[in-house]
Amino acid sequence: MSGRNSILVGATGALVILSSAGCTRDTSHLEPVPPNTDPLVFSDGFGEGVDFRAFLGSDLTALSFDTSEHYQGTTSLKVAVPGPGNYAGGAFPTGSIRDLSGYNALTFWAKASQVATLDIAGLGNDNTGTSKYEASWSGIPLTTTWTKYAVPIPLPARLSQERGLFFFAEGPEGGAGYNLWFDESKFENVPGISNPRPVMETRTVGSFVGANIKVTGTQTTFSVGGADRTVSHLPGYFTFASSADSVAVIENGEVQVVGGGTATITGKLGAVDVLGELVVNVVAAPSEAAPTPLHPVADVVSLFSNSYPNAVVDRWSADWDRADVTDFAIAGNDVKTYTNLIFAGIEFIAAPIDATQMTHFHLDLWVPGGSVFRIKLVDFGADGAFAGGDDVEHELTFNASSTPPLSAERWIGFDIPLSDFTRLTTRGHLAQLVISGNTGTAYVDNIYFHK
Repeated sequence: MSGRNSILVGATGALVILSSAGCTRDTSHLEPVPPNTDPLVFSDGFGEGVDFRAFLGSDLTALSFDTSEHYQGTTSLKVAVPGPGNYAGGAFPTGSIRDLSGYNALTFWAKASQVATLDIAGLGNDNTGTSKYEASWSGIPLTTTWTKYAVPIPLPARLSQERGLFFFAEGPEGGAGYNLWFDESKFENVPGISNPRPVMETRTVGSFVGANIKVTGTQTTFSVGGADRTVSHLPGYFTFASSADSVAVIENGEVQVVGGGTATITGKLGAVDVLGELVVNVVAAPSEAAPTPLHPVADVVSLFSNSYPNAVVDRWSADWDRADVTDFAIAGNDVKTYTNLIFAGIEFIAAPIDATQMTHFHLDLWVPGGSVFRIKLVDFGADGAFAGGDDVEHELTFNASSTPPLSAERWIGFDIPLSDFTRLTTRGHLAQLVISGNTGTAYVDNIYFHK
């Protein structure tokens, strides 16, 4: 089908290849198919093979064709931005791969029914969740007159096989919806785009062999017509290098930790050095699994263990904590591995634990070092809500002189009488477990209540 004047919502397609055995032909004399360098996204209709795919949770009716408003020609794309509680947004992918490496920017014309700020617009997103080269401009100022906008491409050479042509997302302004229009969207070479200044977030992380770490905060600022314009983008536009391939290797912005030691990850955008670096410190990891629990299943309420059915846990690392968590296996046994640990919030708010019949809390811990580790239990009370007036909590601290003592590079079994949590005066609606300390990394397993 042409798709030149169609809007598809959540559409998917499949290529069916039919073959017959026993038939061959000599194709050595055929010329290679030339790359598709078509720059058009929209002009009075979609470019060849282009359709619209709304983002999950967006207003599926927001986009339409409008023949009463247009920058040139006869038709524009109208976006009816909804009111509070919803948003408009989606991607404009093409069914066939395009070679966009010969252009330095995505351009489009836009206007709005009021002065507004477009949340985000960009390229390289085909709404499949697999895009490697998404790039976007955020906080785009819109006026009530048609204005041309350009989103610089961080490194055009990366877009030799691209399907994601254009995307946008916008919510209500000032608590109300409004209309905006797009027209004449295409790729082109825009004069005056220069002076790229690429950056990545500088950070130092503790990790372990087998872990994967993502490079974050990748963006490039360009001079566009004499003014700075910052494009946020996926790390795939950068070429990365590791100071120690025996410790960490990197591909498409994801670091794989392969050995012990320290590695520094740096990057380039083409020939331009990226400002910032990722330092990976790989610490020791347990070589043996934690001891297998022996309590009868009927006497246990488990949060995490291969030995018991586990209760529902909402988050193993809450939005408000300062830690990273990874699922890891040691000798075939699952563990939760916390790195960059200052404090980690484990939440089971949707299904609070009733531990009124339990007598102990258990957690197995392995740390590479450090002098203090803390365990806090929080009960939200009968209302089941944080800060509802009936919350109680208690935190216990463990060190070299505690029972059990904190020590490095061995499994420690904390089997704590719940009576030790003296300020935890109710246990019928336990909703949070918080672990903290200065160990940096913590491997935890067999987290449960028992009697």
